[in-house]
Amino acid sequence: MTTPEPGARPPIRLPGSVAEVDASPEGPGVGAFFDLDGTLVAGFTAAAHTMDRLRRREVGLTEFLSILQLAVEFRLGRREFENLIEAGARTTKGRLAEDVAEMGERVFQQSVADLIYPEMRELVRAHQRRGHTLVLSSSALAMQVAPVASYLGIEHVVCNHLVADQDGILTGEIEKPVVWGPTKASSVQRFAAEHDVDMRSSYFYADGDEDLALMYLVGHPRPTNPGPALTRVANRRGWPVLRLRSRGGGGRLGLVRTLASVGSLAPVAAGALGIGLLTQNKRNGVNFLTRFWPETVLTLNGVKLNVTGAEHLTAQRPAVFLFNHRNNFDVFMVAALVKDNWTGVAKKELEANPLFGPLGKLMDAAFIDREDPAAAVAALRPLEEAAAKGLSILIAPEGTRLDTQEVGPFKKGAFRIAMATGLPIVPVVIRNSDSVAGRNASRLNPGTVDIAVLPPVSVADWTTEDLAERIEQIRAAYLQTLAHWPAAGRSS
Repeated sequence: MTTPEPGARPPIRLPGSVAEVDASPEGPGVGAFFDLDGTLVAGFTAAAHTMDRLRRREVGLTEFLSILQLAVEFRLGRREFENLIEAGARTTKGRLAEDVAEMGERVFQQSVADLIYPEMRELVRAHQRRGHTLVLSSSALAMQVAPVASYLGIEHVVCNHLVADQDGILTGEIEKPVVWGPTKASSVQRFAAEHDVDMRSSYFYADGDEDLALMYLVGHPRPTNPGPALTRVANRRGWPVLRLRSRGGGGRLGLVRTLASVGSLAPVAAGALGIGLLTQNKRNGVNFLTRFWPETVLTLNGVKLNVTGAEHLTAQRPAVFLFNHRNNFDVFMVAALVKDNWTGVAKKELEANPLFGPLGKLMDAAFIDREDPAAAVAALRPLEEAAAKGLSILIAPEGTRLDTQEVGPFKKGAFRIAMATGLPIVPVVIRNSDSVAGRNASRLNPGTVDIAVLPPVSVADWTTEDLAERIEQIRAAYLQTLAHWPAAGRSS
């Protein structure tokens, strides 16, 4: 997660940061101020908004090149920040303020949510546990800031706001003064005075060199992914530095990892085909694919699995392996553990995917239409046949990816399959897969994911009358495991 700067103190590690906050004084008199771009979020939220407008053909080439030129000149020190943000504000002129706010929420859900650093989410939660006053203080516009603050449960916002007329129509202007550098520091100071926040007891997390003014004002400055000037000052003053690598594209190396992951399918699939033809057994070929490709993808992307209870993976086979679902790669992690002789369940939309559609059919997966319960039940019936042939079943009982540290409600389908086939249930509890990929992410970042495999649960004495109660008992085991994580484990 962290990378030392040459000649610098070792950067602070996240567990120590959270532990520090957990041991800090309680109460709203302590402030926790968070910058947005580069701190809470990898990259720039403004770029996500610009790309959204480009995709929707709401911005012409001339306007796009003008904004790009302003951004370049700003980075080179030839333009003031006000010029850049005012150019962005002008693009909203004539629109309803509520429409722009809705657009901000949509862009957040589609493009920004997966860019939030999970490490920073943990720090936000740590400050919330202490009852601190949390503030998202940013020079970005409210349409970029508000969705992030709402998502993280940050109650207060200090940022730039668009001007609207009496009819709620935006004028293309920004409320003065523009929040940036010294004015950001003075705005935060004013907020602290109005809310009885002690700046000398407070924390500030930010990356920009322009944030130095505010760093000097707090008792606990925490440069996060800092720029050159902020890094130099942090080194001189001994400020702990956080450098996060769990989000973003990972640069050229990240691109290479992604391309290698996709490219690895071809040689593994060729080997699987060869084995299937040689042995005249399709399942032997499929097993070669499922045994080696998921593990290859994780290895190429630097993802390690820290597993407890690995002995339960093979205690009783076949089995119904349940896993809590957080991103597109959870199934790769579970597949890398179960390895062979399994099939699974996927949403109906994936059946048309040029990669996962054919793979699912090859593996006899069931494609479920969540909008049609009757069709979903019918689609599950082939899984009973697969289980009779000795195949385990991988399924996420929540039915969809959830962006939460809790466990969502469990649907009955997976449990009915277990009852119909007589297969035991093996709960697979994934603690932190968001550390390597967001909910909708299409690429992985290096990291370690904690997984606990619980003992098999027999369904021999389950009945339809007590099914709901049995399901809640399994779900409670997930909640208990997440709340009190097992200590021992192995990495793979």
